[in-house]
Amino acid sequence: MKTVLPLWDNPSLPVAGNDAVFPVHNIYCVGRNYADHVREMGHDPDREDPFFFMKPPSALVQHGNTFAYPPGTQDLHHEVELVAAIAKGGRNIPLDAAMGHLFGFAVGIDLTRRDLQAVAKSKGRPWEVGKVFDGAAPCGTLLPLDQSGSMERGRIALTVNGELRQEGDVGQMIWKLPEIVSKLSELFTLHAGDLIFTGTPAGVSALVPGDRLEATVEGIPTLAVTVGKPA
Repeated sequence: MKTVLPLWDNPSLPVAGNDAVFPVHNIYCVGRNYADHVREMGHDPDREDPFFFMKPPSALVQHGNTFAYPPGTQDLHHEVELVAAIAKGGRNIPLDAAMGHLFGFAVGIDLTRRDLQAVAKSKGRPWEVGKVFDGAAPCGTLLPLDQSGSMERGRIALTVNGELRQEGDVGQMIWKLPEIVSKLSELFTLHAGDLIFTGTPAGVSALVPGDRLEATVEGIPTLAVTVGKPA
């Protein structure tokens, strides 16, 4: 097939114990999915359901890499998350079939230009400027489902320069994984290669250039990335 521009490399993630990589299609994120984080952001978890937004695959940063501190912000925040990877797509996936569509899990960090997000919220504008930029979605090595299990519980944490910033348990998610997959498939056609960032516990805070982040979910390969100089 001829193209008018050179084809770009498809973003991908490494897979534990496998020389082959996982090609990434779309990245979906779940907002306000841990009650303690909902409260720290000034909302009521008893009244507000989680919701969804997206990041482009080009925002991925693999384990061990450095990403540039993004332009336009003075308040870059970290949000550690369990990431689910889709192996089989579909629409209107039944709740009891949802886990059968997963490839496995990784640890991710949803990076946010919090000051720009706050301005967008105050003006009723879309969030993209706060959530989407180069390096906005660090994600670690994928562990296949047959090795990870269903990840119904497990400690989730993030340290910055060795200091604990975030800690919780994935069992504290308001929407559980089967519900997330099923609900997403009602709104979007899911595809093999999609990633779902499933929300973050409390403790989000600001980063500066030079910070080293280590994100962990119990049983999943650790994700370590470094904040570089401003872009």
